[in-house]
Amino acid sequence: MDGKTLAAKWHEVALSSDPHAVSAMLHDDAVFESPVVHSPQRGKAITTAYLTSAGNVLGNDSFEYVGEWYAENSCVLEFKLELDGIQINGVDMISCNDEGQITHFKVMVRPLKAINLVHQKMGEMLEKMKG
Repeated sequence: MDGKTLAAKWHEVALSSDPHAVSAMLHDDAVFESPVVHSPQRGKAITTAYLTSAGNVLGNDSFEYVGEWYAENSCVLEFKLELDGIQINGVDMISCNDEGQITHFKVMVRPLKAINLVHQKMGEMLEKMKG
């Protein structure tokens, strides 16, 4: 799959916070790398939980993708938003297999204040999801 198609598919579900839509895009052995968790998170269920939580936490009216780069089976999407008065910049690095299933999703965020805020908000959201 070309990276532009992958990016377009991701845009359809990125901020939906719909775990079914997110899960449908993921390979069973998908790996998620968070800016605040030391080790990669492995598997569809945990990757779905993180990506759905991120949609809930970051998906406000100020969120926008501001840059995109494509390669075969991958894309890099730069985003920005404001959350609790803090400007957040980041990138999603997404890889997929030939069938278009996401196999690897890495998020990088800056500056440090933003990372700390995202860590706090994501922790709260993941706890709510565990319910």
